[in-house]
Amino acid sequence: MHVLTEQELHNLAMNIVGKQLEEEGFEFLAVNSELRKNPQFVCTKDKKMRFVVVKAIEYPGDPKEMDLFMSDLTKMKDHAIKFEATTFYAGVGLVNAADHNLPVYLDEEYLVDYDGLIEI
Repeated sequence: MHVLTEQELHNLAMNIVGKQLEEEGFEFLAVNSELRKNPQFVCTKDKKMRFVVVKAIEYPGDPKEMDLFMSDLTKMKDHAIKFEATTFYAGVGLVNAADHNLPVYLDEEYLVDYDGLIEI
């Protein structure tokens, strides 16, 4: 069994958020999947630019808890102001479906805790 790496969890979270953005009619200007390189998505909708910072959070972490990333998010928000963009945080909780105490494995079921974008 292959435990998903931090990069693989990040990519999974980005796929979940990217699909939501696409379904909501966002147009992607840039996508960055490199860990700790923000934002992950630069997109537009209704002629407004949006920066989206995506974080994969493994159980028992709380994907709605932004405190751990506040310095990153503050830098992003300052950067976004220069581009007249709005900044959003997308925390995606991921947990092994069979046993919450086990890591997320490749090709095994997992649960997602994601409530959408949070404006910062």
